[in-house]
Amino acid sequence: MHHYVAPSRRDFLAASIAAGTALLSTSPAVAAPTSTRKHLIQLAISSYSYWHFRTAKVPIETVIEKAAALGVAGVDILHRQMDIPEKEPLTAAHRSYLQRLKRHAFRNGVSLVCLSIHQDFVDPSADYRRAQVEHTLKCIEIAATLGIPSIRLNSGRWNTIASFDDLMKARGEEPILPGHTEDEGFKWCQDCIEQCLPRAAELGVVLALENHWGLTRTPAGLLRLLNSVQSPWLGGLMDTGNFLEDPYPKLAAIAPKTVFVQAKTYFGGGEWYTLDLDYARIAKILADVNYTGWVSLEMEGKEHADTAVPKSIEVLRKAFGA
Repeated sequence: MHHYVAPSRRDFLAASIAAGTALLSTSPAVAAPTSTRKHLIQLAISSYSYWHFRTAKVPIETVIEKAAALGVAGVDILHRQMDIPEKEPLTAAHRSYLQRLKRHAFRNGVSLVCLSIHQDFVDPSADYRRAQVEHTLKCIEIAATLGIPSIRLNSGRWNTIASFDDLMKARGEEPILPGHTEDEGFKWCQDCIEQCLPRAAELGVVLALENHWGLTRTPAGLLRLLNSVQSPWLGGLMDTGNFLEDPYPKLAAIAPKTVFVQAKTYFGGGEWYTLDLDYARIAKILADVNYTGWVSLEMEGKEHADTAVPKSIEVLRKAFGA
């Protein structure tokens, strides 16, 4: 007479593992999981691509929907394009608008990745600079409310050429304000950035300083500011279209400090100028410094955005493998 002996838990586990191993070894349909992500670059669309200040504003909600339809993961919001006053303090109604935008992006499967603001820290008036800092602090709060992890920051400029159209005709170069020095301008800008950093750190918003006009028109100017303020909450914003002559070595110079990229295209001819940018070359410049962040399209051409933006996204997808 045979007595049944229940298998021990250890015997059961050993048998289960053996069976599983045998199944894996005999079934060609089961394979070890592998990563399918071949790149880390994410594409976004700047709302500026749809509005160049010359027509009625295109709503941010519309840009979110268009990005979603194109399968683009992020939207970079131009602050002046939002449906709230640029300079006024935030009200309850303004905050409600921000929450609706946040919900709209979520419902469309789109991340809000940058808030591109306008401020100017290059001015001899301490009161004026203080107001610009307050404006920037408000924008940091707007970004945090929307869940946006970065804001586009300008250095500011001397404003000795009042009209932006005239500044573009001068290729972005303007004289220093009489009675002042370039060193003063850099000190004003550095002081203002340093006043904004504690709030940026508190709310988790990176200040991305752009190679824009004014003090950051050259790589040396941008790097002077980035190197003078040592903070993990300050980095460089590479605008691929703002070095008008011989751009590639200049882009390479700022690439190691870059935390966000805005990529210009000019279908239909540029609003102010046109550059023929080699995005495969730019992608390599960024890959060489292991940049793995966002690349946001800024379509600045005169062609209608509904045709120019999709073409631009294809250019960037091809170059970045995104």
